Amino acid sequence: MEVATATEASAPAASGGASRRGHPFPWLDVAISEPYYFLHLIAFFSYFAARTTAPSAEDDAELHSRLIRREIQAVLVFLVLFTVKIVKEEHWETFIADSLLYAKGLLLVVTFVIDYWLTVGYLLGFIVIYAMAQQPPYDGLGHLNHLTPLQLESLLTEEPTTRFWLVEFRTSFLTPCIQASSVMPELSNLYSNKNISFGLVDLGHFPNAAARFGISMWDHLPTYILFDKATEVARLPEIGNGTKVFVPKVTKQENQ
Repeated sequence: MEVATATEASAPAASGGASRRGHPFPWLDVAISEPYYFLHLIAFFSYFAARTTAPSAEDDAELHSRLIRREIQAVLVFLVLFTVKIVKEEHWETFIADSLLYAKGLLLVVTFVIDYWLTVGYLLGFIVIYAMAQQPPYDGLGHLNHLTPLQLESLLTEEPTTRFWLVEFRTSFLTPCIQASSVMPELSNLYSNKNISFGLVDLGHFPNAAARFGISMWDHLPTYILFDKATEVARLPEIGNGTKVFVPKVTKQENQ
């Protein structure tokens, strides 16, 4: 089993990322093609239609003035938070998720001025979007190899092509994993060489492998483990004192 085999298994995702980068307006392509972004786009643009139901200055000058103030305040608060996120230089997925969260909260505050039931409607709409769509993870691979648990064990024990393997264990349905999905491809682009390789195991597809590597599916993901051939030498986050690890093929070397 070669490392190339694992890379070829993830070729469709890589080709999808390449075609997207070749699009003249990649952000527009993503906004339309990804249900998560498309549904949020519809929800936010629908406010302009809902805004027409607000009282005009002729109908209720005080309420109209208060709505204008709330809209201005919401825009200013969003711009401040948006700027803070840019300055912190977080990963794109985290930046988008947090920006959408701020925008949704401010939209609910503004719509409350127009009508209480409009706010309830938007809140229910955002809950439906959350249930129906999921933020897509980073689709670039760099020099990252998508591996099955059996491929990983084979590479570590039977055919050690490089001394070190840094492997990320994650799922595609947990927000922390999605927001950190660009970390490993970026690291692999910078540091891949003949001594270290980078891999990814999706525990959403192989949940039984979580116990094999001593990983909790709910509070330890994503988990990063550094292997020196067949020996685990480090992991992040570390295993708690009460966690029992069962690793049939990959041994763990303590205190290194």
